[in-house]
Amino acid sequence: MAVLNIVKESDNEEFLRKTSKEVTEITPRILTLIDDMVETMRHANGCGLAAVQVGVLRRIVVIETDEGLFELINPRIVKTSGTQQGVEGCLSLPGKWGITKRPKAVTVRALNRKGEEIEITGYDLLAKAMCHELDHLDGTLYTDKVIRMVREDELE
Repeated sequence: MAVLNIVKESDNEEFLRKTSKEVTEITPRILTLIDDMVETMRHANGCGLAAVQVGVLRRIVVIETDEGLFELINPRIVKTSGTQQGVEGCLSLPGKWGITKRPKAVTVRALNRKGEEIEITGYDLLAKAMCHELDHLDGTLYTDKVIRMVREDELE
């Protein structure tokens, strides 16, 4: 496994704004990418990472919360409910935070690394992370949905 370079908005916002392509076949190269994404996310102390953030335009995200590690290929949101507001940041936008409004609960369908269809329902942080990472796949940054930006000294 390897720690990959994270694409920063300040260096290449245009790339982060691109729409990622579906994964049509789960190859050893895709599995290596997923493993490297997990290592990169952990190394950067993040809770989620989309393939576009490491320079690969494929519909793959990894998310890790207290609920476990989720490796999602071609994920799509199938249900949302409720709302929550909270601070959000991004590994591609270091030093920036903002208040966003996201669903309180989110259900996602995706393929796992074995190519099996899975369905995950996340609440609170997991729901926010799923929305945030899936937005990346369509070229959307959390700053597009921010209610207001937050200074570092305002963080809890």
